[in-house]
Amino acid sequence: MAQELFERVDRKVGNLLNEVVEGKIGLPDLQRPFVWSDSKVRDLLDSMMKGFPVGYVMLWASPKDYTNTKTIGNNEKQFKRPDDLVIDGQQRLTSLLAAITGTEVRDKNFEKRHIKISFNPLTREFFVWTNATERDFQLISDISKVYAADENHQIGKFRRELFERMNEGRSKKDIALLSYEETDLIESNINLLLDLRNYTIPTLRILADADEEDVAEIFRRVNSGGQKLNENNFIETLLAVYDNDIHDRIMQFCSEGHTPAKGTSYNNVIEADPSHIIRVAVSYGFHRARMKYGYKLLRGIDLDSGTVSEETRVQNLEIFRTALDRVVNLNDWHSFLNLFAKAGYLNKDLIRSEYAVIYSYVLYLIGKYEYNVPQLQLQNAIVRWIFMSTITSFYSGSPESKVERQLADLRQIKTADQYVQYLDDSIKRIMNDSYFSIELIENLNSSSANSPVWYGYIASLNVIGMPMLFSTSTLSSFLVLGADGQKKSIDKHHIFPKKYLEKIGIADDRDRNQMANFTYLDYQTNIDISDDAPALYVGRYKEKFGEEGYKKHCENNALPLGFENMEYAEFLAERRKLMAELIKKAYNKLWE
Repeated sequence: MAQELFERVDRKVGNLLNEVVEGKIGLPDLQRPFVWSDSKVRDLLDSMMKGFPVGYVMLWASPKDYTNTKTIGNNEKQFKRPDDLVIDGQQRLTSLLAAITGTEVRDKNFEKRHIKISFNPLTREFFVWTNATERDFQLISDISKVYAADENHQIGKFRRELFERMNEGRSKKDIALLSYEETDLIESNINLLLDLRNYTIPTLRILADADEEDVAEIFRRVNSGGQKLNENNFIETLLAVYDNDIHDRIMQFCSEGHTPAKGTSYNNVIEADPSHIIRVAVSYGFHRARMKYGYKLLRGIDLDSGTVSEETRVQNLEIFRTALDRVVNLNDWHSFLNLFAKAGYLNKDLIRSEYAVIYSYVLYLIGKYEYNVPQLQLQNAIVRWIFMSTITSFYSGSPESKVERQLADLRQIKTADQYVQYLDDSIKRIMNDSYFSIELIENLNSSSANSPVWYGYIASLNVIGMPMLFSTSTLSSFLVLGADGQKKSIDKHHIFPKKYLEKIGIADDRDRNQMANFTYLDYQTNIDISDDAPALYVGRYKEKFGEEGYKKHCENNALPLGFENMEYAEFLAERRKLMAELIKKAYNKLWE
């Protein structure tokens, strides 16, 4: 049998929480958004009270090759470097720490909040805290107060005050005062509540000899939910534990991106999370796209020799820190994100790949700081790159491998002009004549509602500034942030309405919902067209705009002239060609 990479070190809840507070165990989830609902925390405590199993905790022994000089969290810790990192069970431990000690957690918007669980000392029931439980004289509104009283050797005083409050409430309600039996039961149940600290949680400790791939595989095989750990998880864990200053900067940047405010990272292109920022910093700082390399570097592993050292870790953390300075620079961040609008992608709903945002930002930073490309020249090149990479799904399917090759190619690039030429040549190789005349048309032959090609067509309309069908308003004017309010002022409409197609025998949604059968209409036009046959509603708009106006609307919206009288299959085939031509027109405009 192979040597075991783990050991059983079952711990009591109280000991686990004390070691987290002291810093002996690193619990990064205290810095991350807490995803459990308060009701799930309540159920966890209820299961423990009933003696049910509540899962396990998986720890990973810290590398022994170096010592740390940073602390975890906001307060000074007894242990400067944790002996173990929590790999699984983070949400359970965070829940217990928050409910029992009153420690704050962060919500999905990175705002700090308390998790309060109420307790009925007569029935041993737990409740999620509300204003009602706060006022209920029969309940302990926040169980952390019980544990605090016990820690401060004031549990006797806490019980007396509880009895007084309960009797006062009963008296007002004309309910009999607490009996001796009830006071004994309350004391017993409070002791049971305090005894939850002695609840044993099965704990698995993976030895320091295991590398991150071993840990990820162990996690996958042991975890009943089939979850996976990835390199981003490891990197974020290392930063949270070994350099909290860096981790806090990343968390603050991401937090500010969720709320519109001047001078923050908020934008309408992407809601950045820590994994995005880490990925950019590693790719830009180390020219390594594979996050497994990023993890090894930040753990202090020399990629050539495989040895771990404090010196290597310190050097690589400094490289990461310097890269992060530029990654979270608001001027660079917003200047880059504004380029998506120039590429026609006016909001995040049009962008199907976060990688297109993240890795385009890497190219922007490299061009600006490593090659000193003049700003206007760099912006134009990146706009073209955004347009290409988004519409072609360039970053789908092994994105790290693609970027790794790019970063390797750049080792041969020496000047700003060479850098821009490299990007432009890459774009032209992908979006060549064959792409527009064959591949793009084939990609448009789809009923996918979220196809990058469909959104690329919409982006193209925005680049050219085309008015919507049978309207004088441009589509882009309705896609900017805030234009829709609570009721959408534009609608995605079937050019050959679904009910009309059903009447003529085309009932399969895969046929009716073809991309080539869609266009955006303003709200009133959509209502007016409704389910009318194309020949019927086009006749009305020909009267309104005239024959030349009708032709112009067809041209602007990639519609074949006389489409209203075409067979449906013929219309789809012709429109795909025109949509491809319009996309090519927008592409060419970006080169002007």
